[in-house]
Amino acid sequence: MPAQSVHFAVPPKRTLTWRVHASATLHIHAAPVWVTRARSPYDHWLRPGETLRLERGERIWLSTEADMPAQVTVTSAWRPPFAGARRGIERVAAWLALLTLRRSRDA
Repeated sequence: MPAQSVHFAVPPKRTLTWRVHASATLHIHAAPVWVTRARSPYDHWLRPGETLRLERGERIWLSTEADMPAQVTVTSAWRPPFAGARRGIERVAAWLALLTLRRSRDA
């Protein structure tokens, strides 16, 4: 399955927040990163080369105490633009076809 990745840097001594829109994998490339998840009592210290699975809808906070930026990649399955809208339209069309079929049988 195709994947899409977002690469970014976490500046030293700063905290970034990220809302996960699709289940993904967080991969750390340079400098340890501290990851805090909303609604979780646990924090994660990830070293370069380590990964963490992220679930759709969760919010995370990323920070590093290193003197250099931490390089981070978030990778998720690729979805074509407007895939959700297209799927919704297909469901409505299928429902209307079923409704039409039922009405034609009743007539």
